[in-house]
Amino acid sequence: MKQPPEQTPPPDQDDAVLSRGLRVSAIVLGVLAIIGGGIVVIARLNKPVARVQVTTLAVPQSAARTNLVIPLVPFEDITASAGIHFRQETGAYGEKLLPETMGGGVAFLDFDGDGAPDLLFVNGSYWPWKSPDSKTTPPPGVALYHNDGTGKFTDVTSGSGLEAPFYGMGVAVGDYDNDGRVDILITGVGGARLFHNLGGGRFQNVTVEAGVGGLAEDWSTSASFLDYDNDGLLDLYVANYVHWSREIDAKVGYKIDGNTRAYGPPMNFEGAFPHLYHNEGNGHFRDVSESSGVRVKNPATGVPMAKTLGLAPIDLNGDGYLDLVVANDTVQNMVFTNRHDGTFSEVGAASGLAFDNNGNARGAMGIDAVRLTGDGRRAVAIGNFANEMTAFYLEGAHPLEFTDDAIAWGVGPASRLPLKFGIFFFDYDLDGRLDLLSSNGHLEEEISRVQASQTYRQAAQLFWNAGGSSLVPVGTKESGLDLFRPIVGRGSAYADIDGDGDLDVVMAQVGGPPVLLRNNQALGHHFLRLKLRGTESNRDAIGANVALSADGETQWRQVMPTKSYLSASELTVTFGLGRQTHVEQVEITWPRGRKQVLREVKIDSTMVVDEPR
Repeated sequence: MKQPPEQTPPPDQDDAVLSRGLRVSAIVLGVLAIIGGGIVVIARLNKPVARVQVTTLAVPQSAARTNLVIPLVPFEDITASAGIHFRQETGAYGEKLLPETMGGGVAFLDFDGDGAPDLLFVNGSYWPWKSPDSKTTPPPGVALYHNDGTGKFTDVTSGSGLEAPFYGMGVAVGDYDNDGRVDILITGVGGARLFHNLGGGRFQNVTVEAGVGGLAEDWSTSASFLDYDNDGLLDLYVANYVHWSREIDAKVGYKIDGNTRAYGPPMNFEGAFPHLYHNEGNGHFRDVSESSGVRVKNPATGVPMAKTLGLAPIDLNGDGYLDLVVANDTVQNMVFTNRHDGTFSEVGAASGLAFDNNGNARGAMGIDAVRLTGDGRRAVAIGNFANEMTAFYLEGAHPLEFTDDAIAWGVGPASRLPLKFGIFFFDYDLDGRLDLLSSNGHLEEEISRVQASQTYRQAAQLFWNAGGSSLVPVGTKESGLDLFRPIVGRGSAYADIDGDGDLDVVMAQVGGPPVLLRNNQALGHHFLRLKLRGTESNRDAIGANVALSADGETQWRQVMPTKSYLSASELTVTFGLGRQTHVEQVEITWPRGRKQVLREVKIDSTMVVDEPR
């Protein structure tokens, strides 16, 4: 489908003080420019709260109930006590290069198959032209932590084969050769790296043999293992951000005040094509990017359109094949629907997911997509730039028909000010309804100098699903100080790290340590967790859909680690049951189409379910 030209929304009146330094010529008045805005770090900088008039927006009736009681679910920072001592390296030394602002992803994965989710942190690196002496300062790299099953972690990176340092960004996990061991792909500046799990805590770099490294000039970001043709083998989608180099960054030359070098946005960088690799079944992947239809050009310039940071594989139309929702920074989002013949159609604009409700592109970062409502409608949440509300697209009466209902659901006004990165749905209080968490933080350390309403470190935001089409902001009273302590948040993920059934959270930071938060809920709510193992489908059952029925209501979950920003959550799916003690049935739709119904399930436990042959 033909796409409109790349759009660059004009800056708002509040940015006039900065426009001279940025050589921005067009100034558009009004709140609509703020909502649709999303220019450079500086031209997209946040406005004072009084200016954006957050308090004047009407609160939806569904979210304004006075009788709502938000559950008390404290999150406790256990980073140090759990044994996590990682720190993300940006390589920054004053030149203000764009990759330094982006941070890294994090993954929960069970790399040794013992049933406990382990942790992997992606790291940046030193720039090769500014590296310290390697004899005195070892190069940074990814960090792999083993979980003993109680939420205590041990650094097992040394000797794992993952030590190869490069400027990493994101992570994807999946058992691409169906040997029962999860493999790891790391994206970053200069292409991607694929590590085959050999067992025994050892990994082998097989990037060249597998054919998935991409190009030397690639800046790969989000990636996902997915079986797009349902042949039982995991294929691989690798997104790229922009065409970048140190020289290009220097020519762009953003200034925060007309004189001081600053981190900028991607508007003056060309986009970049993604890679789609088909799994040939022999440890090798075939690049089908061009023939599959996932490469979209700007019709006005002929250059690649996408500037991708977020990726969400989901079956959007219920036809049994995975589609792709791609979150792009400052250009329209894209939706690739699966045509069942190895090709995709781009229908972002037609589906309503490409732009905001005013037809503007936004600065999209992280993303998650789920079946959210009681009637099974799909929702897509996207964390956007500062002064741009979190997008909350909800499916209408027909598949591939979405409207941004962020204001109607209560997410919009509360989410406008922060700069959102990692975002995902999860049922943190186990009441059977999916809630929403975003990890936030700005790009520019000096932002408060020019924007009094803004800070570099920002608090996360948690929205409790109260039912009745409302997501209610949660505060420190209900969930404690640790969750909302301001950080420079980026990637985020969830898993049950201590085997108690509720979901714990990790949030990565730029240039700092992550935050591992244990969920200390004590509400007496029941749960059911399912670990699926494919036989005819891919071993990890990635793409499987699970529907649980209890007390006349249905919940849906998809086995899909790819979510948030550059990150991966656990493969096990969790259903909160609230006070319900009986599950009527669980229906599993395996990736290859077979349906399996379970009628005898044990609640408050984790069940391992094998696909019937």
